[in-house]
This record gives sequence, structure tokens and C-alpha cells, in this order.
Amino acid sequence: MENQVQSRRIILNYGLVYGGIIVFINLLIYALGMTFDTLGGIINMIALAVCIIALPILAIKKFKKENNGFLIWGQALKIGVGIVAVGAVISIVYTHLFTGIIEPDFYNQLTEFQTEKFLEAGLTDDQIESQLAMQAKFQGTIIGDSLGLLFYVFLGFIVSAIAGAVMKHTQEDEY
Repeated sequence: MENQVQSRRIILNYGLVYGGIIVFINLLIYALGMTFDTLGGIINMIALAVCIIALPILAIKKFKKENNGFLIWGQALKIGVGIVAVGAVISIVYTHLFTGIIEPDFYNQLTEFQTEKFLEAGLTDDQIESQLAMQAKFQGTIIGDSLGLLFYVFLGFIVSAIAGAVMKHTQEDEY
């Protein structure tokens, strides 16, 4: 039972850090007017990669240390996936606040930006319309949010599975 309490605390703390980093980076990118810039996208992707890879690994390592050096693979999985899930939910809530309150015209701006990029790439009007219609089905919807959450949790699963396999140490390993 003690391990369960420890893992919940670690999941929540690191998940909040994950969410906080993502919200901060997105607000910074927005404040600097880099929302549709390539550099803004690169910064955002780096922050996501760091959060999805480093935070679960650090949290699993911390849990193992607090658990007298013992860690089973399932615990690592639970911690890593939990952190990414908490962080992703915070990110989704922030996105809804951003597109609903901070920048309610965001999706229109995004559509204009993407239309320009599609035209530059040589797409026809029908192809552009088809792409934008498909995109509109997922923007700000429960389906889009669910798919995003599942994607990030899947990435968290992969990272945690690898980290857990590498860091695993059970009492049976002692004998």
C-alpha cells in the first residue's frame, strides 16, 4: 500500500510539472508571436519530447530510490503512463482555454495559415478543401482530444516500458 501512495504522489507531481512546462512553453511561443513559425513549432516539439522522455524516466528513477532500490516493470509502466496522462490532460484543458478565451480566433488563423502552405505546396482547391474539412472534424472535439491523449499515452507507454525493463530490480533479483 505504501508503494501505491508513493507512486500516486510521484505521478501527480511529475505530471503537473509536465503540464506546467507545456503550458508555459505554449504561452511563451504565443507571447513572442511564434505560434505559426517553424521555430515555435520546433521549440514546442523539443519541450514535448523532453516531457515525454525525461520526466517519466526521472520519476521512475526517483520511485526506485524511494522504494529501497526495488522496481518492478509494472510499477514503472504505471508511473510513466500516469505522468504522461496527467500532463496531456493539463495540455488539453489549456488548449481549450487558449482557443476559447485567450485566442478565440485561433482555428480561423490556423486555417488561413494552412491554406497558404497548401497553396505553396501546389495542392488544388479540392485537395485543400478536403484537408481542411478533415482537420475541422478533430479541432477542439472530444474525438480529437481522445486521439491526442491516446497518442501521448502510447508514447509514454513505450518510454516507460523501456525504462522499466532497464531499471527493473526485484527482490528475486537479490537471490
